[in-house]
Amino acid sequence: MRNEYSDRVLSPEETFERVRPLLSGFGIARIARHTGLDRTGIPVWCAYTPNARSIVVAQGKGLTDADAKVSAVMEALERAVAGEPAVETIMATTRALRASGRTADPLPGLIAAGQEEIGPEEELPWVAGSDLISGPEVLVPLAAALLDRTRPSRFWMSSDGLASGNSIQEATLHGLLERIERDAHVLWGVSGPESRYRQCVAPEGFGDAALNSLVERIRAAGLDLRLFDITSDIGIPCFLALLGPSDIAIRDDGRFVDVTSGCGAHVFAVRAAIRAVTEAAQSRLTFMSGARDDVFPETFSRPLPDSTRQAFLAGPCRHAPAAPPAGGDLDALMRHTIDHLKDAGVQSAIVVRLSAEALPFAVVKIFVPDLENPDGERARRFGPRALSKALAF
Repeated sequence: MRNEYSDRVLSPEETFERVRPLLSGFGIARIARHTGLDRTGIPVWCAYTPNARSIVVAQGKGLTDADAKVSAVMEALERAVAGEPAVETIMATTRALRASGRTADPLPGLIAAGQEEIGPEEELPWVAGSDLISGPEVLVPLAAALLDRTRPSRFWMSSDGLASGNSIQEATLHGLLERIERDAHVLWGVSGPESRYRQCVAPEGFGDAALNSLVERIRAAGLDLRLFDITSDIGIPCFLALLGPSDIAIRDDGRFVDVTSGCGAHVFAVRAAIRAVTEAAQSRLTFMSGARDDVFPETFSRPLPDSTRQAFLAGPCRHAPAAPPAGGDLDALMRHTIDHLKDAGVQSAIVVRLSAEALPFAVVKIFVPDLENPDGERARRFGPRALSKALAF
């Protein structure tokens, strides 16, 4: 299963054995299987970090229990590392860094709502990253990479672009794919409803056994699935999955929590679709378990938006997945992804390593300033790509 559906360099079992001795040191106190709380049987696990600097409960999903368990553990580890990264910092102003010949990006698009952008003479700690597109070192504000909600920040705090892996390259690829996915989701959301619903595809069109098995489980549980191809101009396959009761399209009493969504991006279209579907199943268990500390009571009484209900009226069309690139190793997947970003006019993709090199896993934070960011309390809600897309409808 790992060879066909995963680009990880180790099996989930091997990854778990490598990190298991470190879990308590990073504050992870418990791992739990949540799969049985729902009737779909799609594997979902959780990892608990009681004194976390962000959310306490990390979730993981996958085609197998081993996949889901290690997914939850790695998410908990990456959040723990991002709360207290092992990085060297430089105290300097933007002007001084640039005057010395160094490249610095103050990331104005990630400034939090109500906060001022970094001034050229303002001294602050910077951390070094590398630009996957242009090549040289790039310095970014340390605060933009931190995920520590125990203290205020000038920057919007998010796990967007935060990723982990068995190696730095593995983590970097998945961080890039997440940024591409989030950008595609924003662009899909600001497009007109007719355009959005035309992108509904039939999962059976992939002709994939694992995806078909997920669909069968969902239908056997009395649920309806809608899968939308939200691939952007970047050309990396991206999908959005919506899960809800089989009668949700004709009900007028639906609640927000009745429908859950998931997104996925990958060089291989079927892997992107599987990620979207399993994430939608994971989101159901977020609400059913009540375990996540970032879900508020009012969420459960919110009515279902009519636009979400109407999405289930969309008629799926047969999907013909694009031919995958030659070669499926990490080097080939990375080159393919970066080439597509370049072809779409993306100027910069910065990777900052947050974890100590001695650890048997790597955690990175990816910044792609040209791409759109997910919903959040930022001073700039949308960037040029979303504004251009919205004006076209």
